[in-house]
Amino acid sequence: MKVLMFGWEFPPFNSGGLGTACQGLVKGLANNEVEVTFVMPAIHGALDGAAKKFVDASQISGAIRNLKIKTVDSLLAPYLTSLSYDERVKKIAELIKKPQQYGNTIYEEARRYAEAAKLVALTEDFDVIHCHDWMTYEAGIAAKKISGKPLVCHIHATEFDRTGGTNNQYIYDLERRGFHEADKVIAVSNYTKGKVCYHYGVPDNKVAVVHNAVEFTNTPLTPEEHAIKQYFKVVLFLGRVTIQKGPDWFLYAARKVLDKDPNVKFIFAGNGDMEQFCIEKAAELGIGHNVLFAGFLRGPSIDRAYRMADLYVMPSISEPFGITPLEALRNGTPILISKQSGVSEVVENAIKVNFWDIDEMADEILDVLHNPERYARLRDNGRAEVMKFNWNEPAWKCKQVYEEVVRAEAW
Repeated sequence: MKVLMFGWEFPPFNSGGLGTACQGLVKGLANNEVEVTFVMPAIHGALDGAAKKFVDASQISGAIRNLKIKTVDSLLAPYLTSLSYDERVKKIAELIKKPQQYGNTIYEEARRYAEAAKLVALTEDFDVIHCHDWMTYEAGIAAKKISGKPLVCHIHATEFDRTGGTNNQYIYDLERRGFHEADKVIAVSNYTKGKVCYHYGVPDNKVAVVHNAVEFTNTPLTPEEHAIKQYFKVVLFLGRVTIQKGPDWFLYAARKVLDKDPNVKFIFAGNGDMEQFCIEKAAELGIGHNVLFAGFLRGPSIDRAYRMADLYVMPSISEPFGITPLEALRNGTPILISKQSGVSEVVENAIKVNFWDIDEMADEILDVLHNPERYARLRDNGRAEVMKFNWNEPAWKCKQVYEEVVRAEAW
């Protein structure tokens, strides 16, 4: 099985869990004898993955120039129709010098990506197309129309999850179009499948559920000494600091915890559009000296942050899955997660609360921090449980989806 996969990011060049999920899935597919050609808007260096091939879409304009095929020239026309061919190529080359990810020009990046996808689909060998989240759906649809090959749209987070219901109509429409143009939709949880079917009018039997996983090794945990642990307990929030992730609820619960135990530090690891709000809100609540902002972390720093913490909290208001709790368990850190998350469907050794119930959240945080037996039980059982969450099983399920759509195409 050969898969042409369109993604938006891939470690080490990623800004969140989407890239981590793509990396894990590609490695799992390789273990299931599936060859992946992974396409990205731009590649800035070596990528850490098991794809057979990585394709840099930002280089496609140069390939178009070299092919000298008149019909391919028209692929770039939607952008700069008033310019000559050479001027169009030059203008696009200027644009791709600063590729945007989750930035102000993401819509144009997605459209440019879709134009490049047409040429990729003409020149690569594959059986099925697999694209991840709305930024790549235009590319997947374009590749399907050019090649005639079946399309699988993978949804990691809907617009309803990201915005709390104040949807961007453009993105919603693109998501809906992707779901309906696809031969099959993959959702990362039953929670997400319900949203796809209800909000986008997609038939139940068109959506397959494939839960995410986490990379795990049997390398023993090495104890680390952190100066902060001599004086304080540590509670960690790690992820994008956006409305979807519930950072404000984390702060409100922190206020209640600190009323009873001032020797706790609450750490934000990540960035996002609510970061400044959270800094100001911590000061307003009078807990600024107990709330630390570490910024966006990469590589080994992420695991060190988990291991520093006595408890990891994911208070998301709408979390399609949530890989970070699995990462925390992998590092021997107990977890508290919102019931409004896909990961809560599959993890047993976790504290689960409604994201808005800050009283229960605070009580649970205090209990874990002050109850050594419960802390040890959650830590040990959680780390044992997470060992079963490897990417081979999700990859195998994706392979079954590929085979299903390819068979349907053959008929």
